[in-house]
Order: sequence, then C-alpha cells, then structure tokens
Amino acid sequence: MGRMRAAALGLVLGAAFLGATAALGADAAARAAVQAFVARLGEVEIHDLVVEQRVTRYHPDGLHPAVHGEQKLLMKLPGRQRLEEVIDGRREVKLLVDGRTWIRRADGQTFEAPPSPQDRSASDFMTPSKRSADDLLAGWRALGVRDDVSDTVRVGGRAITVIGARAGDRESPAVWLDPERGVVRFIGRETLPKGPTLVDRAFSEHRPLRGGFQFPYRQEAFIGGRLVLVVNVRSAVANVDLPDALFDPGALKRER
Repeated sequence: MGRMRAAALGLVLGAAFLGATAALGADAAARAAVQAFVARLGEVEIHDLVVEQRVTRYHPDGLHPAVHGEQKLLMKLPGRQRLEEVIDGRREVKLLVDGRTWIRRADGQTFEAPPSPQDRSASDFMTPSKRSADDLLAGWRALGVRDDVSDTVRVGGRAITVIGARAGDRESPAVWLDPERGVVRFIGRETLPKGPTLVDRAFSEHRPLRGGFQFPYRQEAFIGGRLVLVVNVRSAVANVDLPDALFDPGALKRER
C-alpha cells in the first residue's frame, strides 16, 4: 500500500511539474516573440500619423453593407488621436486624449463621452510602440490576454505567434503577432450596450510605411462572429508635425 501511495504521489507531482514546465515554455515563447518584434522596430521613429480611409458599416446580419463614409485619422504618439468622419454629409469629430474622449457632432454640440474599448484599437495595434516587451504584455493582460498560453499557426504561409490561446480557439482573448507586421488580429471580450460579447479585429494588406514598420491598409471588425465594419485605407503618411491644437478639447469646442 505504501508503494502504491508513493507511486500515485509521484504521478501527481510529475503531472504538476510537466504542467508548470509547459506553462513556463508558453510564457517564454510569448515573451520571445514580442521581444523580437520590439527589437526589430527599435530604430523606427514615428511621432505622428495621418491616415485617410473609407469605412463601411454592415447590417446586423453581417452580410450587407449599410453605411459608407470617409474618415481622416490623425494620431500624435503616444496617447492622442483625432478621428474626423463624414457620413451622409454629416461631419463628426472624436478626440481621444490620454484615455478621455470628446465628441463634436455635426450640429456643433461638443461633449465628453465615456471611453469606448473599440477606440483603443487604432493606436494600440496599428502603430509602433516604444514600450518594452514586458510593458506590451502587461497591456495585453489588462485586456484579458493570458501570456502563459501561446501557440504557433500559419496564415498565408506566414508563421504567426498566438498569445493567449491555442490554435483553433476562437473564444479566448488573444493577440496574433506576425514577426514583421506586428499585431494582425486581436480577439477580446468587451461590454457593449447589449452586454458582454466577443470582438474580433483583423489587420491585413500591410504596406511599408517607415523603416521596418508596415501599416495595415485593411481592417475588419466582427462582433459575435458577424462582420460589422470594414476600413480600407487610401493613404498613410508619418511624421508630418501635426499641431497640438488639433488634439485640444478646448479648441475642438471653438471650431466652426
């Protein structure tokens, strides 16, 4: 009986050791992939960015386009973003400054609005960051992404590191990291007006922008598995020295 208990204990300890080793391996793989990408962009300097794009919003069925519009996205890194949008002749401006949001409607009404998780995607996933690999992983953990789980998949012949999920898992929050293009997909859980749901964003059709950095010229967003948004970039220009006034909430209120 004593030998049986010892054997059973050995099996339990062995399983625990293997589980801990696997978790450590996944953690190390995720960190190594992020470190390699951060190092690759170490010399890239992007201070601001101007993007002109066409946006298509879809019906709730995810099959039929509902609304088309034009957008001009201005980013001053880090932490400031201005989105100018014209749909059906009506212009709206949204400012994001250090986590706070202001909106100016077509009628001139300007107000501060609650921050939206969707607003993070542009600056967080499309632009190079001077943050360390540990800082990036910490930011993704704050979005629910586990860095002790990772896998490798092939997409279009390219090896992609999936951080936060295993291959085939489309439910767990995850970052899909291409070694040259950066984040090509983000899956997260967000609270929308109808309640918590799965939001899936894909970034593709990358083109060289500056140094070794490539910018995605197509973005798609899915909610609950249904397509809700497609963005097609017309042009992207870096380091144009955008004036600070463009990101000033007070100046936004005074615009005409």
